[in-house]
Amino acid sequence: MESYLPLIILMLATGLVGGVMAGLMGIGGGIVLVPVLEFALGFIGVDPEIRMHVAVATSLATIIPTSISSARAHHRRGAVDVTLAKQWGPAICLGAAFGSWLAAKVGGSSLSAIFAVVALFVATKMILPMEKIRLTKAVPRGLLGAIPPSLIGMISTMMGVGGGALSVTTLTFFNVPIHRAVGTSAFFGLMIAVPGMMGFMITGQGNMMLPPGNVGYVNVIGFLILSPATFLAAPLGVKIAHALTQRQLSMTFGAFLLIVAGRMFYRTLM
Repeated sequence: MESYLPLIILMLATGLVGGVMAGLMGIGGGIVLVPVLEFALGFIGVDPEIRMHVAVATSLATIIPTSISSARAHHRRGAVDVTLAKQWGPAICLGAAFGSWLAAKVGGSSLSAIFAVVALFVATKMILPMEKIRLTKAVPRGLLGAIPPSLIGMISTMMGVGGGALSVTTLTFFNVPIHRAVGTSAFFGLMIAVPGMMGFMITGQGNMMLPPGNVGYVNVIGFLILSPATFLAAPLGVKIAHALTQRQLSMTFGAFLLIVAGRMFYRTLM
């Protein structure tokens, strides 16, 4: 038990930070949890070939209670667009299910590279003064309108995140105010995490390299430690988010993602 104590403390601290970031930026906390979980799994000797898969899958499981907490807090402030959630929901779920299947087919370095590239792209958009740049005056509908949420679901699942990084960026390009984009993306996190987690649980069955306490690629021990901390900390992030201006929120989001992208590029090259 003593040998696992540093890991337990690390996961508790990660869960608290992840929860605050979830509420602050409409993310499920995965963009914090995945790189730290990947490091922690290496600390206890999990094979590098599956380390990223376990980190991504466990992060998605943890995002479920975090997204519920964050989305409820944003909804009380009127920041969740219910109509948009109904419009994008089915496509996001299908994209997430496909993403979990695809992630199981690629190596850990590929998942790290995807994580780093997307984080860098989103960080650039959020840091640069691009608030007035819009692709459309409103969120597109119809068959063409199903493409963005499908891609968000797929890529987010492969990254082990709740989709906030991509959802917020995409919605602001579609002329959705950032606070409303953040609130709605918190709800999207649940739509991504549930099918994504189930897909990883199925595709990881029978893998002999998995550590103890796993159901497929999902580490149940990690989930049980991280979930309460992220759930309780998310409302604090929401409170901070609504105290910031639009520009301050964008800069905070972007700076954080730059740090994460650098860490994952390093992981890919090593």
